[in-house]
Amino acid sequence: MSGCRGCGGTELTRVLDLGNLPAADDFPLATQPISASESAHALAMDLCGCCGLAQLADDDTITAEPRGIEPQALRDQAADAVQRVADAGLLRGTTIREFGSPHGGTWLPLLAERGFVVAPGAATDHPADIVLDSFGVMHDPDQRASFEVRAKATAPDGLLLVQFPSLMAMVTQGQWNALRHGHFGYYSLTALIRLLDAVGMSVATAWEFDLYGGTFLVAAVHGRTEPDERINDILQRERDFGVTDPDVLGRLQRAVESHAAQLRDWLVAQANSQHTVYSYGAGSRVPALFSIAGVDRSLVAAVADGSPLKQGRRIPGTDISIISPEQLIAADPDRVLLTLPDLYDEVRDRYPQLDGRWWVDPGPVGATVPR
Repeated sequence: MSGCRGCGGTELTRVLDLGNLPAADDFPLATQPISASESAHALAMDLCGCCGLAQLADDDTITAEPRGIEPQALRDQAADAVQRVADAGLLRGTTIREFGSPHGGTWLPLLAERGFVVAPGAATDHPADIVLDSFGVMHDPDQRASFEVRAKATAPDGLLLVQFPSLMAMVTQGQWNALRHGHFGYYSLTALIRLLDAVGMSVATAWEFDLYGGTFLVAAVHGRTEPDERINDILQRERDFGVTDPDVLGRLQRAVESHAAQLRDWLVAQANSQHTVYSYGAGSRVPALFSIAGVDRSLVAAVADGSPLKQGRRIPGTDISIISPEQLIAADPDRVLLTLPDLYDEVRDRYPQLDGRWWVDPGPVGATVPR
């Protein structure tokens, strides 16, 4: 892209630069040696001064991520979200179309239970009454074109539902490693409203969830409509925060070093105490964190993951193998580092053998804490 991915503007400011890192979605086989080119992919975020869209600067990687297993936290949140939309009286009509996320998961069964059927044919030829995008549109390099497609896929009196992690929450909590290859858009509600306005749609209401530290689900319609109090409240909070201010987003850069140092210091302390440390969850945020913190298998013996497609591979840029949860339990580690707090309730319930050994890494906003 020669300009902003959302509006085409050229007023772009670099707000986060992680240098050259491994591709976050390319998990080599565990037997494949690490090559110099593996960690040679630039990773940076730009902010558009015209529309306010935070975006992946460049991406020379090829998407190759093995499909993961949808966490229970996402399934629970999806059910909650559908119920909230229904309670608002917005689930009208009979047809639905879903723009899926490459990370897996679908809301279609939840809507089928309410009588909806998938619209036939191509999206733009057969507009649906409900169009759903949960963490999907962020994966499209051409953000403007992607929103145009979703607008055309929505019937004239239909509803477009878009769910996305909050950029404000990302900055507040120092989630710098949410920046990754293959994720092209990082949205504030302010920027999303402008993207939708450009394709003739407006946001009517929104709901907030704790998922990923802060997630929004917005409901958009064709034409112009007055935003409700929830929308106005979020927009005011974003203005007060400065979500379109490059200096404010620059806090992410300052969070990188403190987070990486904090994690490495904790791991070194565990190694010095002769505590064996494993990790759980080979998610897309892990490669950047482990690479910048200089984590190898002398500090983390292996990473367990529930996806069979990731097992037998390794964390890109490191020599750390990905194993099954059964292998993790058999290893009987002293500590299990959990890098995605949203998984805690699920793994605690699923693997009671590891009770008392979980250590959750919440990032630079707090110390690594035991559970």
